[in-house]
Amino acid sequence: MNLTGKPQKLICAALLGLGVSLAAQAQAAGVAYISNQNGGIGVLDLATLELTGSFDVGAKGPRGIGVTADGKYLVTANKDDANVSIIDLSTRKVIKHVKIGKNPEFVRVLGNKAFVTYEPSSKGGPPPKPGAVVVEAKDDDDDNVPARIAIVDIRKGKVLKEITSGPETEGIEFTPDGKRMIVTNEADNTITLHDIRSGKLLKTVPTSQYGDRPRGIKVSPDGKRYIATLEFGNKLLILDDKLDPIKTVETGKTPYGIAFDRSGQRIFVAASRANTLQVFDATSLERIKDIPSGERCWHFTFTPDDKQILLTCGRSDEVIVIDAKTLEVTKRIPNKGMPWGIVTYPKAFGSLDQP
Repeated sequence: MNLTGKPQKLICAALLGLGVSLAAQAQAAGVAYISNQNGGIGVLDLATLELTGSFDVGAKGPRGIGVTADGKYLVTANKDDANVSIIDLSTRKVIKHVKIGKNPEFVRVLGNKAFVTYEPSSKGGPPPKPGAVVVEAKDDDDDNVPARIAIVDIRKGKVLKEITSGPETEGIEFTPDGKRMIVTNEADNTITLHDIRSGKLLKTVPTSQYGDRPRGIKVSPDGKRYIATLEFGNKLLILDDKLDPIKTVETGKTPYGIAFDRSGQRIFVAASRANTLQVFDATSLERIKDIPSGERCWHFTFTPDDKQILLTCGRSDEVIVIDAKTLEVTKRIPNKGMPWGIVTYPKAFGSLDQP
């Protein structure tokens, strides 16, 4: 029987409405961008949790990654080419490469500015193991040369200024008012506080008595505490709102990326050499669970709806999906290219970003 007239129009309208609804759901779920050190940027559809493609950043070794709050631009720090790529996400094309300096690694986006760490003294490669004898090379580099944080105007595509930090700066966080910046400096085992406008060093917190090589740093959602991972101490360092250390907590081997959940009730730590994502109660600091992961999982993010956690595992070339409520692995997504970092749009809480 042929469908004609009003019934056909109703069916067409229903199908059109279903299509619009599915598209709206996909748009609401958002997208995740994955930086692959041996490739470009992977694109993960958060509605289906499937990789839908990738795009090039026009440079080698993208690691640090950040997205603007309006979803218009993506920024990557490119290790091998010593620059930053600014990508227009409407076309997924690079609109500007900004020269930074040697070994750019970490990116945090605040407003229309990207804060990018780089290391004038970096010789490349992994850090030495604790107790190892290091033979100094005779060159122009010096392991005691302070790192820099380049502040890049994303729209203009240029470096506005640089702030001097400590040797081998690894992590960046901001105070709740957005006026000061906290960074972790692994080579001299310090956490430092800087005024963003003037660049002035306001405070230095030595960490050696608690553990070596501070890496990740995050402020709690209520702004009352900071947490930092101590990579060679296998510890989590808790600090108050004035950056005074309060307590340490044992973690798995080589803790790296770290984040609170949106409620501030749980702390998540990527123990990269223990192959686990650890979950702690943010009040009691008791360990809730160790979630088995892949190999060398450095960074992670919640999805914008807070229902899933996406963990990038560089040495096992995969993105692991974890149910944020049950803390169970629900999916493993193969992702070639040594995934390093991951952020979402709309922005979500994670080791590299937050709303």
